[in-house]
Amino acid sequence: MYRVAIDVGGTFTDVVLQDEESGQIYATKVPSTPSDQSIALVQGIDKICEENQVDPHEVRSMIHGMTVATNAVLEGKGAKVGLITTEGFEQILHVARSWTPAPVTAWIAFQKPDPLADLTYTRGAKERMSAQGEVLQELDGEHARAVIEELYASGVESLTISLINSFANPDHERQLRDIAMAVNPGVPVSISHDILPEFREYERTLTTVMNAYVRPKMQNYLRNIEDKMRAKNLKSRVSIVRSDGGLMSIPAAAARPVHTMLSGPSGGVTASAMIGRQTGYRNVISFDMGGTSTDVALTYNGEPRVSRETKVGVFPVKAPSLEVVSIGAGGGSIAHVPLTGALRVGPQSAGSEPGPACYARGGEEPAVTDANVTLGYLPPSLVGGEMTLDPELSIRAVATIAEKLGTDVYRAAQGIYDIVNENMYGAIRVVSVEKGYDPREFALLALGGAGPLHANALGRLAGAFPVIIPPTPGVLSALGFLESDVRNEFSRTYIRTMGQLSTESLADELVALGDEAQAWLEDESVAAADRRVHYEVDVRYFRQGFEIPIQVDLAELHARGLALLREKFDQIHEQTYGFRMDIELEIVNVRSVAVGKVKSPALPEHPSGGEDAAHAIVDAQHTAYFDGEFVTTPLYDRSKLQPNNRVYGPAVVVQKDSTTLVLPGYVALVDTFTNLIINPVSE
Repeated sequence: MYRVAIDVGGTFTDVVLQDEESGQIYATKVPSTPSDQSIALVQGIDKICEENQVDPHEVRSMIHGMTVATNAVLEGKGAKVGLITTEGFEQILHVARSWTPAPVTAWIAFQKPDPLADLTYTRGAKERMSAQGEVLQELDGEHARAVIEELYASGVESLTISLINSFANPDHERQLRDIAMAVNPGVPVSISHDILPEFREYERTLTTVMNAYVRPKMQNYLRNIEDKMRAKNLKSRVSIVRSDGGLMSIPAAAARPVHTMLSGPSGGVTASAMIGRQTGYRNVISFDMGGTSTDVALTYNGEPRVSRETKVGVFPVKAPSLEVVSIGAGGGSIAHVPLTGALRVGPQSAGSEPGPACYARGGEEPAVTDANVTLGYLPPSLVGGEMTLDPELSIRAVATIAEKLGTDVYRAAQGIYDIVNENMYGAIRVVSVEKGYDPREFALLALGGAGPLHANALGRLAGAFPVIIPPTPGVLSALGFLESDVRNEFSRTYIRTMGQLSTESLADELVALGDEAQAWLEDESVAAADRRVHYEVDVRYFRQGFEIPIQVDLAELHARGLALLREKFDQIHEQTYGFRMDIELEIVNVRSVAVGKVKSPALPEHPSGGEDAAHAIVDAQHTAYFDGEFVTTPLYDRSKLQPNNRVYGPAVVVQKDSTTLVLPGYVALVDTFTNLIINPVSE
């Protein structure tokens, strides 16, 4: 039996097939179909099964990471959303948090984006709850029905209900949902207590509105997948990847699409953590460098960091996601010399159309890819010979930079390469140094089509070794989906100071949320033996504005009491911010995390060969530019490398989905899983 994982990107859809018995991995790509991504999804399944002589009916499960929800928000192509909130709070999305971007030059020209729910389609319900969940004013049902009928008559396609203090008592939200479903059951309704039952009404309302905004489009897309699978008589169980790296069923994704906003990048982080654990490096910094951007994430002790708030465009979304920092640095990033005379790279990108100059599709501006071609780091033939590059066009494009800098074309190309590396190093510092971690205590793992070309140089900048290049870096996000577990979270606001708490009362709250998690796992058809429930408590200094999630083990909590929370909070706060204070602590949210373990065969191991890698050389005369001169830099075919082979730099290792550069003074060892492990020769 087989499993297939599919990652839909802007240009290509990556497909990975795994044999569940042997663990063998097969990968391929098909062009994406932006008008309907499900077309490329089915084409990808057909192609990879055909290439490997596999009957599609032998595919037991299909795991899918997507950009449907994200693109709907970024492109402004979501549904017409109606919003019902408590009367008097209709402008909650406009008031927001009075946030403007830094620096001064940005906020002076900052234009506040239009809310996803227009004020024209916003209404106030006659009701009121206290912050303690007491009914201060009963819901006026007749008024609510009239308001909903009015919104539906105006063409609203999706409805949001987010009432003040509904986190404490959702009764009025549920009554409104029942009324709306009675008026028109065909219009999807999202209530804030289902999406984010926590305090802070702006974040709760915005997250629920975003869920409603993308919900019709997501439901239509998921319906297309089911229809196409049914037409081919495929019985595969379909799971959708969440932003936090977990999985959920199609019905769950249709109801809560806001949890898929960072579905794609999460796969790469999950795969990086898995490869780090497998190779013995549990502390890993991963960077996924594509054509337009680079996503950087940190895994500590084998576990990726999870953030409770992320951004989609300019909108802050409070939904669990793996903590990823994205910057505008990729193979298509354009180099330019502004009036200051200092060379800069990005964030503008040549994209895939027309692409870098070497693509010969009409692009003339020098991109990072052009610099790599000019320096000899990137050979003229890519993707297993399916794509060729034109070095002369790259040199011509980079020459425009050299002329402005008053230097030769190769030094200019080296400058482009170095600067984009420095840009990515900045992102590495954001996820490590600024969070209290020393990058020298981490391995660096490269993924994406362009990542391995820059990995060795980034490792040198950050002092992060070894540098790990996985077997299929270009499709690693899809591979990561195969390692994902079924996952969901259940939380509630529970504001108490330590002095107002007892160990028993806190444990009772967590157990109640754990029961919800267990019930959800049962609904998701997870076998009892595969169910896990973890617990978290959000803690802050009394009246502080931000909180820190603390993982709690119930047995340890009963044994050590509330002192356990104090100890963990002080440790994390000091590591992150450099200090701790003798101030009373306050709990604000409690949470259970439901995890359904998925059986994921480990990557296969291979027998070792000798140290000599000469048999994998495909061009011994190739040259590349280092330290002001061209030197012999052999090209190696990665598919011919065997475990224990050593590739000494300078060298270029080519494969179908990526290219790896080994710098002078470094050596790449092929491990038993066929990862390239790059270290300084002296080590």
